[in-house]
Amino acid sequence: MAEKMDLSSAYRRMRSRNAKTRKRALKIIQAQKRKKTRIDSASSVNWG
Repeated sequence: MAEKMDLSSAYRRMRSRNAKTRKRALKIIQAQKRKKTRIDSASSVNWG
């Protein structure tokens, strides 16, 4: 079964003792944050 790649699952996996699991979760969280900041910065650009 494939693991869930959503943000809430990633935060839950951050509590795991397994280092590989935490690392995978951290990658998901960081990717989501990069995606969010890219969208926020693009929307705040003044095109006028």
